Order: sequence, then C-alpha cells, then structure tokens
Amino acid sequence: MTDLNELPIELAQALIRCQSVTPVDAGALDVLERALAPAGFRCHRLVFTEEGTLPVDNLYARFGDGIPHLCFAGHTDVVPPGAESLWTHPPFAGEIEDGVLFGRGASDMKGGVAAFAAAALDYARSKGSDFPGSISLLITGDEEGPSINGTPKVLDWMVDQGERPDHALVGEPTNSTRLGETIKIGRRGSLNGSIKVSGVQGHVAYPHLANNPVKGLIAVLARFYDAPLDFGSAYFSPSNFEVTSIDVGNPATNVIPAMAEARFNIRYNDRHSPESLQAKLRDDATKALASSGLELTLEFEPPSHTFLTEPGSLDLVLSHAVRDITGLTPSLSTDGGTSDARFIKELCPVVEFGLLTTTIHQADEQVALADLQQLTAIYRRFLDLYFEEFEIYVPK
Repeated sequence: MTDLNELPIELAQALIRCQSVTPVDAGALDVLERALAPAGFRCHRLVFTEEGTLPVDNLYARFGDGIPHLCFAGHTDVVPPGAESLWTHPPFAGEIEDGVLFGRGASDMKGGVAAFAAAALDYARSKGSDFPGSISLLITGDEEGPSINGTPKVLDWMVDQGERPDHALVGEPTNSTRLGETIKIGRRGSLNGSIKVSGVQGHVAYPHLANNPVKGLIAVLARFYDAPLDFGSAYFSPSNFEVTSIDVGNPATNVIPAMAEARFNIRYNDRHSPESLQAKLRDDATKALASSGLELTLEFEPPSHTFLTEPGSLDLVLSHAVRDITGLTPSLSTDGGTSDARFIKELCPVVEFGLLTTTIHQADEQVALADLQQLTAIYRRFLDLYFEEFEIYVPK
C-alpha cells in the first residue's frame, strides 16, 4: 500500500498526464475510480449533456452510509496549456524537478483532488466497515468551462438519489503565498454583459450628417464608472465594474462608425442581485443617452451568484486542522473568482481550502511536493476532527 506521503504525488502525476482540457476527460476520472473503488468507495460515472453543449463525464464516489456526510468536491478539467514553448516541462508530462511537480492542473486543481482523495482513502482504510458516517467525492469535468453538465447536474442527481451531504469542502486553490493562509467561506458573484450603441454612419468631415455612437458609448461607460457600486459588506470586498473590451468594427480613419460596443464584467457582493444590477445599468445607460438620438442594446449572460457560508463550526474545524499541521491560523475570505461552491451551497454549508494560487492558469503551473503532502495531511486531520465534532448527528 502506498503511504500517505507518496499517494497524493502519484495521483497528481497520473491526473496531470491526462490531457483533460474542458470538457474532455481523457482518463482522469478512471485514475480516481481505480484508486477509490478497491477501498470500498461506491463509484458512479455520470455523463450529462443538453442541447447545444458537449457531454461531460463526472464522478461521484461514496464511502459509508451514515451521517454526518462530508463531501469533498473538485474538478479534473483544466484550461488549455497555451504554447508548449512557454513551458519548461511539457504541460501534460507530470515531471518532477527539485521537489516541484510541473503540469497543467498541478495547482488548479488536480493537486487538490489528489490530496483529498488520498486523505479520504487513508481515513476510510483506517475506519473500515465500522465507520458510522459517510465521505463522498464529487468530481466534475466542466468547472473551467460553462459549468452546465457538471456540478449542477450531479447535485440534482444526488438529491434524487438521497445523497445530500451535511457539509462540503471544495479543494480549489485558496492561498496566495503560503499554504494555510486562507479559507474561503464565500465568493462574490459574477455578471457578464455587453452594451451596443447604434448611431448614423458618415464622413468625418461632415459630422452634422452623422451621429457618432462612440461618444454615446463613452458617456455610458463613464456613467457606469462614475460612482462605486458599494463600499463592501461584513464579509465581502466592494463590488467592481470593469470593461473588458471595446470595439467599433471600423477599419477606416475617415468614417464615423455606425456602431460601438463594449463588453464588461461585474464582480458583486451580497449588497446586490443580478436583477438589481441589470436594472441599475439599464437606467444609467438610458439616462446617459437621453436626447442623443442613439439607440441602446444592453444584454447580459447568465450570472454566477454570490454566496456565503456564515462562520461557524465547519470553518472552525478546518482552521483547527490547518493550525495543527502548519502552525498558521487561516483568515476567512470571500475574494477571488467563482467556483462550483456556488452550486453546492444550495445543498449544504461549504468552505474552500486548497493549494497556492501563484501559478494557476500560467505556463509552468506547478506545486511543491511538500505543499501537496502538507495539504493531504491537513485534509486527513480535518477528517478526524470533523467526525469528532459532528458525532452528535450520528444515531446511537
């Protein structure tokens, strides 16, 4: 049997060697199933799709039947590696040099999946058939993509099958400089949108015969940027509006364009809802273009909602585990991008804790073997403390 120091390294290498760029699995879930099934985890491969999307392979594995039920969640899909010439080591080789494992997904988040899988396997083997609770793993293949055929559909399946967990831990990278700094207890929401201002095309020498939409777009964006959306809340940093692209589709220098458009993103906290933000932007844009004669089109993509797990027993137990292994007391944060925790929070309290964010989505993405082993030790300690803390829920 591979010991707890070597197992996460072996699993992480095997996962990295699977070229599982969203939504392709490329054997990553097979790696996990081969490790989990012999240890008594009941594994379910769940392939979901819907019209206009590619199918996604997911894995749900559970050990034990009782309560409390703790679910580890993560993803084995990765973003594209980009130009291989930018990498010191091939992005899907899983090579180790000077105590560092290189490869796409090393930190985000095949390393985290390997760590909690190794910890869960070790804990399950130590308890055997006498274990009164449950540990499950929810592994998806489209977190880096549209997040349509992954975690949301797996969660629906879990509810239908009576597999609702009591708590969940998502193994996304959460620490910026040192393992043990930060536990995520929530995330800001994300709202993408586009604004299109239409005017009248014409010759730049005869502006009175045209109506330049660029001036209108500038006026709208200035109004959007004019005042802060808020100044933050108890657990969240301030919301922010950012323009991500501007285009007029005009190759000529002597033509006033007929159209100007911009794309934007808002990262918003719990002081807003997608509906309230959309209403505010429509009102601001309409006022900015009043009496201009320009036409406005404002469209929004489906949002990622904000969520918060109020501080309590779950993050305290995890903090205790982190402190026992690293000596650090982690801060509680809601910063960063979105994650699949936004879906899981609909079923149960959820926190996030994982590796460093330093090289995620970069060339030469990497994880120190010492961090991978330490994270595994934290998860393993967390399992001990979790089932001690929540033992009251287990029927006597």
